[in-house]
Amino acid sequence: MVRLDIPGFGQRDIEHLVLDFNGTLAEDGRLVDGVAERLRALSRALRVTVITADTFGRAREELAGLPVTLQVLAGTDQARAKRALVEELGAMSTACIGNGRNDRLMLAAAGLGIAVVQKEGAASEAIAAAAVLARDIREALDLLAEPRRLTATLRD
Repeated sequence: MVRLDIPGFGQRDIEHLVLDFNGTLAEDGRLVDGVAERLRALSRALRVTVITADTFGRAREELAGLPVTLQVLAGTDQARAKRALVEELGAMSTACIGNGRNDRLMLAAAGLGIAVVQKEGAASEAIAAAAVLARDIREALDLLAEPRRLTATLRD
């Protein structure tokens, strides 16, 4: 668990981390350097789920051996499916990281939503829905590893 107690933002006991894959954990279907190590470290405190449409078809291969649960979405209504997962896990105890338009609902629903802007860019709706915007996935994951950074960013 990662405890956040941020004046003006509130207290959150984060137990789950839900991540998008392409554009967030991966670029062009390949895991970003440094992400695997961070996921291993965070999995000691959080239950990590990757939920993706798997545009490049490489998520299973790229995440093999990592302590994460993978859910591959099919068809339409992916934004609602991602939000439903967050609600099922318990929205206030879930942190989400994403960049795409189909991440906007989960970012808004989560106790902590973090949008990332990398080579793929980020949908304006995802950025608007997030509580925090990070320059890349490594920095976003590091916010959870060192939550005092979030206090500095989110306090009133």
